[in-house]
Amino acid sequence: MRTNDGDGDDLVAVGRVGKAHGVRGEVFVEPWTDVPQERFAAGARLSSERGELTVAASRLHSGKLVVQFEGIADRGAVEAVRGLVLSVRAADRPPIEDPDEFYDSDLVGLQVRTVTGQDLGPVVDVLHSPAGSLLSIDCAGREVLVPFRREFVPTVDLPAGLAVIDPPAGLLEL
Repeated sequence: MRTNDGDGDDLVAVGRVGKAHGVRGEVFVEPWTDVPQERFAAGARLSSERGELTVAASRLHSGKLVVQFEGIADRGAVEAVRGLVLSVRAADRPPIEDPDEFYDSDLVGLQVRTVTGQDLGPVVDVLHSPAGSLLSIDCAGREVLVPFRREFVPTVDLPAGLAVIDPPAGLLEL
């Protein structure tokens, strides 16, 4: 998810605050990042609809992320932040060195065109499965899923806001 904070800085959602864990202000957080140990490390500052939250500590409990935020010391205070979406500035993310790798949030919103020049619509989501990633494209109200592999998506031009696809035969007719 990508938002704008009004100052021209793009924000990228990295998680959502869940229910309380215990009575000392710890919360479960649903991470939306593939590096939760870095994004939710002690001292990390996250934006939310109610202002900035600073991570005091984080740990895994039964495979789930548990976070303690500064200034949130009891179960009642946790209820006030439950459901908040946590974001970071897109510019604060580490750069990706591999030219064939992208942040999902950078792909969402790209306009999609076929190699023959047919405009299809925007990327609305990036889905991940054991078989690989798929671009979900809104083609005039109909979802089209395209495997996110070089042979099907030969060009991704982030500055131009464009992805060019070479869909397998019959994919667009389904």
